[in-house]
Amino acid sequence: MDLVVVMKSGAAADDVQRVVERVGELGLTPHTSRGEFRTIVGAVGEKTPELQQQLEQLPGVDHVMAITQPYRLASREFHEADTILDIRGVRIGGPHVNIIAGPCAIESREVLFSVGRAVKQAGAAILRGGAYKPRTSPYSFSGLGREGLELLQQAGAELGMPTITEVTDPRDVPVVCEFADILQIGARNMQNYNLLLEVGRTSKPVFIKRGLAASITELLMSAEYVLSQGNHRVMLCERGIRTFAEETRYTLDLSAVPVIQERSHLPVFVDPSHAAGKRDLVPALALAAIAAGAAGAIVEVHSCPDRALCDGPQAVLPARFTALMEQIRQVAAIVGHRVTQW
Repeated sequence: MDLVVVMKSGAAADDVQRVVERVGELGLTPHTSRGEFRTIVGAVGEKTPELQQQLEQLPGVDHVMAITQPYRLASREFHEADTILDIRGVRIGGPHVNIIAGPCAIESREVLFSVGRAVKQAGAAILRGGAYKPRTSPYSFSGLGREGLELLQQAGAELGMPTITEVTDPRDVPVVCEFADILQIGARNMQNYNLLLEVGRTSKPVFIKRGLAASITELLMSAEYVLSQGNHRVMLCERGIRTFAEETRYTLDLSAVPVIQERSHLPVFVDPSHAAGKRDLVPALALAAIAAGAAGAIVEVHSCPDRALCDGPQAVLPARFTALMEQIRQVAAIVGHRVTQW
């Protein structure tokens, strides 16, 4: 078990720095978390009772306690308050609700820009679009690659929206960082640890989707890989798990939202599109996610789903998305949250 050094309220910066230095001297790795009222220093590594006692004697220290969860930096023991990210002016986490929307794959400039304009007008805060698409079949459309990234950057700049896209290979991280604001780790790559370590070495926000057969603890351990490299700008996403049910593509585990929020300080989103696999079910699942307290939803929108090259059956039409956004605002208000409108 690792340690958390809880500083006294109003502890001086010199006291915090002294704790950080002492943690390093003791052979542990320090991680500092600054909250509204107090600072916490995580001490990751092998510990002994003597180390805990030594840290408790330092000036400005209130108390020292052990972290009981295997995901140390992702746990509320390390960071009690909700993490709130600021991505190009969009506030994510805490009381803020943000909707990410756009086409599943970037097929063409025309589709991306027309859908982008529609979702922005409806109130979406972040534009999505896949340039690299890992597909079950090797014969399916797998994205435009760099060309798609360039289109996404252009759309984000013209619309004034932050962008998110999936990165599937550690070797592609630098180029995706060049063009996109948020790096998405898809469900199939949730346990691609080399990829997680690579995005953890960047300063870009990372959006991790839960694997279709992964537990909540495993999802939080994936986040821990990113956090361990110094990148604390992490978001999680429940996107459905595989069960015996055949009525939907996957079974959306809405209980994951409050469970993760109880255990972790990281923002939790929901992906109703991939969970349902059917556009008619997406609005109900999205609203249920917001009612459950999610930080937002990621929704696939397409102007002509019957011609979509990827996941057309689960993409909602722009008009339906506009109506859904109004419903989301109403549900968010009921649970004491507010929708960020870009």
